[in-house]
Amino acid sequence: MAHKKGEGSVKNGRDSQAKRLGVKIFGGQPAIAGNILIRQRGTQYHPGKNVGLGKDFTLFALTDGLVEFKKGRNERTTVSVVTEVPSEVPVAE
Repeated sequence: MAHKKGEGSVKNGRDSQAKRLGVKIFGGQPAIAGNILIRQRGTQYHPGKNVGLGKDFTLFALTDGLVEFKKGRNERTTVSVVTEVPSEVPVAE
């Protein structure tokens, strides 16, 4: 019978810090210039109008407005910040 505990608990037990990736401001929500919209690894989402791309692939707003997500060609999702508020479509009565 062993007189020492196994060393597994010493060699294990390490883990990296969570990186808090993901969408920070969703579609239809207001964004202020400089706000981080998405933190990501690689370009899962691509920058559209009024959106900048940081060196770590962070998408951020360049102007104030509403965030808009669109699926483009090749199933590519682009994120834009729309400055003009869309007008209400009149309903036929």
